[in-house]
Order: sequence, then structure tokens, then C-alpha cells
Amino acid sequence: MSTDADNAKVEEKEEKVLLKVLLKDEGVLVPSSEDTEGVTSRGYGTPQDGGVLLNYCEALYLMDRGIIEVKDEGGSLVSFQHLLSRARTVDDDAWVRYLLYRDLRSRGYVVREGFGLGIDFRVYKRGEYGTSTADYLVLGIKEGQPVSIENLARILSRAQGLKKTLILSVLNRRGEIVYYTLSRLSFK
Repeated sequence: MSTDADNAKVEEKEEKVLLKVLLKDEGVLVPSSEDTEGVTSRGYGTPQDGGVLLNYCEALYLMDRGIIEVKDEGGSLVSFQHLLSRARTVDDDAWVRYLLYRDLRSRGYVVREGFGLGIDFRVYKRGEYGTSTADYLVLGIKEGQPVSIENLARILSRAQGLKKTLILSVLNRRGEIVYYTLSRLSFK
């Protein structure tokens, strides 16, 4: 009889396949010669150019876990720090987004990019990726970062219009992430 710990070890071993990927301007490309099916089935990347394009958060996470090896156009290995620097050229808060992404993935959720409105991520319930839509929309901020009530209300209204739960994730100064569920307050 297998336990949850045994299942987690088997899943981790399955995920420890070293994929050779290429650094591109818009992210990291897993060429079609690699295990693109295995990557997409676990909720990573989007199909592009016959392969799978990983966004920077996905690539940083997979690199940190030892699943991918990133090379640049010249064939040289790319370090985690170099990849993070590239991500920061696109997004000043790339480190915060990566920490949030890593925390959600480590909790067993499939995490996909948000679709505008200031939403950072769409999060699927465990075991539901590919069978239903994301139930949660996650908005990440750093502790002490000002957020206007008008902007928050607009995002919340849009999330509720999509029948999604809005989660506010706050990265505190110690690097810990605290999650808050947001809902509209109404007096009756």
C-alpha cells in the first residue's frame, strides 16, 4: 500500500528529467525534441514554434528544481542569476512573482499566468488542471507596497464577474507569503 509520501517521491522522480532548453527574448523554449508533452501536461508553458515556451517564473522554478538546463543562443549554460536578470528586464517585480509562483507550486497547485487586469496568476485546484477552469486569481504585492482601493475594487469586481475567488498574496519583509481571500463587503 502506497502512502502520500511514496506518491510524492515517485512524482518528484518523474519530474527530475533534465531538459535542455533555449533562452529566448520572451521566455525559455523547450524544443520539440524534448519532452514537451510531459511539460504541458503538468501545467507548464504554452505551445510555440513546435515546442513549448516557458515564461520566466516557470523557467526559474524548473531550473531551481534541476529539471531544466538553460542555454543561450551561443550554446553556453545560463545561470539562475542570469535568467533572473533577464526576467527583471521584462518585469521589475520578477523576484516577487517567482517567490509567489514557487510557493504556490510547492503547495501542489498548478499555476498559470494571469490574463491581465493586474492579476499575476490563475491557480487551479489540485487535480483539476486540464479538466476545468482556474478557481482562483492571485494578485501579489510586497508588504508596504501601496495599492489603491479603486484598483483593488475593480480587480475584485472583475474576478467576481468571472466567478473566481480573488486571493491577495502579500510577501512580507522576511520573505514569507501570507494569503488573503478578498470579497465584497455589503451592509444589509
